[in-house]
Amino acid sequence: MNQINVVPFIDVMLVLLIVFMVAAPLINPGQIELPQVGQQLKAPVAPLEVILHADKKLFLRDRERSSTETEVDRASLIEAIKAKQAKNPEQAVVIAADKAVRYEEVLKVMDILSQNQVKKVGLLAKPNAS
Repeated sequence: MNQINVVPFIDVMLVLLIVFMVAAPLINPGQIELPQVGQQLKAPVAPLEVILHADKKLFLRDRERSSTETEVDRASLIEAIKAKQAKNPEQAVVIAADKAVRYEEVLKVMDILSQNQVKKVGLLAKPNAS
């Protein structure tokens, strides 16, 4: 006889499949014991918003204090951000530029921030209204 008879093999596999299908719902999933934290995590600090209007004027908005924009020049912008970073070294800064502003102006503001050791800089964008 030169051929292998696979019918008994298939029968055994079907029996094992039925056994596992019956036994699987009876197994209780393990409970995970999560570790405890000694201190509570601090809530993230609201980022400072550097707003660049189409007329190249800079404004700064600190959402922790108020939602109003205050006009600043480049020197006072750095002073305000450094004062905020003295209280919180992980202070994030986002740049919100008008879409009519040239990309070069946004890069200049980002360059000023990076030269003054502002590490967390992002760009603020409006999502598509679709």
